[in-house]
Amino acid sequence: MGWFTAPDYWLSRLVFQRALAGVYLVAFLTAALQFRALIGERGMLPVPRFVARAPFRRAPSLFQLHYTDRFFAACTWTGCAVSAALIVGLDSRLPLWGGMLLWAIPWVLYLSIVNVGQTWYGFGWESLLLEVGFLAVFLGNDEVAPPVVVLFLLRWILFRVEFGAGLIKLRGDACWRKLTCLDFHHETQPMPGPLSWFFHHLPRPLHRIEVAANHVTQLVVPVLLFTPQPVATAAASLMIATQLWLVLSGNFSWLNWITIVLAVSAIGFPHTPPPTAAPPLWYEVTVLAVAALLLWLSHRPVLNMVSRRQIMNRSFDPLHLVNTYGAFGTVGRIRYEVVVEGTADAVPHEESGWQEYEFKGKPGDPRRWPRQFAPYHLRLDWMMWFAALSPGYAEPWFGALVERLLENDRDTLRLLRRSPFPADAPPRCIRARLFRYRYTTWRELRETGACWERTFVREYLPPTRLGTAAQRP
Repeated sequence: MGWFTAPDYWLSRLVFQRALAGVYLVAFLTAALQFRALIGERGMLPVPRFVARAPFRRAPSLFQLHYTDRFFAACTWTGCAVSAALIVGLDSRLPLWGGMLLWAIPWVLYLSIVNVGQTWYGFGWESLLLEVGFLAVFLGNDEVAPPVVVLFLLRWILFRVEFGAGLIKLRGDACWRKLTCLDFHHETQPMPGPLSWFFHHLPRPLHRIEVAANHVTQLVVPVLLFTPQPVATAAASLMIATQLWLVLSGNFSWLNWITIVLAVSAIGFPHTPPPTAAPPLWYEVTVLAVAALLLWLSHRPVLNMVSRRQIMNRSFDPLHLVNTYGAFGTVGRIRYEVVVEGTADAVPHEESGWQEYEFKGKPGDPRRWPRQFAPYHLRLDWMMWFAALSPGYAEPWFGALVERLLENDRDTLRLLRRSPFPADAPPRCIRARLFRYRYTTWRELRETGACWERTFVREYLPPTRLGTAAQRP
């Protein structure tokens, strides 16, 4: 079948595969360094407790069969090793079937993690990595040219990511239709980056242009992905430029980077492709069968996109093969932050010396400038942003976080930038307070050196001692 492959996309596939392996590496590294405190045996939401009530068919995972922290760590570091091997091109040195098996390993491992990760792994980019990673298994290696249907399905994912996000904005917050959302977004986004303060203070007319350009990029440009070259390359390049702009403006884990990786697969790089063999029949049959399955499953996200009640970031099957995406259907106007504090006093009083815990990424000390962490994902910091939006988001895990801070739990403290208490002298009480944060003005920044100004709003969690059930915030 001469139409089955597209030799001109050999270099596009190469860049795509190496970049995707890099995203996999970041994802596994994030899991390896954070899992013990979040979902480990003594974590805030332990995996053993979850798998005891979640059937395998609903959450297929290796950890349904066996779980220990040591086994989980072995899986995450294996994922890191395989991802690194893929970055350097080990799959191209193997026979076609061997390369496919090598790409299947990180997909199976990361699926196993996501399906037991609970709240900590409920982000849209987790499913996006799995959907893209599954297709990468069938993209082939140097033995054969890239299959046309797989390249098409990669563009189909990119279309749904961008078009779905554009629709959710138009249907959601009125500020997207009024072109005013960026008056607030850079200040209220989950985790600002080092340049977010400056983006917020751009002239408002420029914010209007940014929003209008976003609508064009997400609602018009994606259609051009399915047109002949060089139009498809121009469309993909525009998407990459937009995503790089977002990378500069905030910390969105690897969402922007995997979108860039997807766009790379649609670019026609000028090159002379190397000679390749005709694909074997078993490979053609497998790829076409998988493509037919994914196209059939795609009716669910399509129905979701055309629905007036469109939902964001939902997986329609336990293998995360086809999902729906979207972000910031609603943009907050006010930023709230939960500030966690501890004291050495067993019975707190007005003169108690409350000391603040510092998180790595989320705003805390008004003088501390945000840092760049993406594509690395600070899961606790992100969930603290949700906790400030509504206590309901924090109910499953916030009490457990407080208990571990009262114990000076080593793994939990590693998720933080700094604990005010020495390892051998844990706090006697923990409390949490809700503050309103806003960016300072240029004048305030010059006078105080602070990028944030914060105002106390209310008590979020009353003083809590170890052995006392943490009250609901």
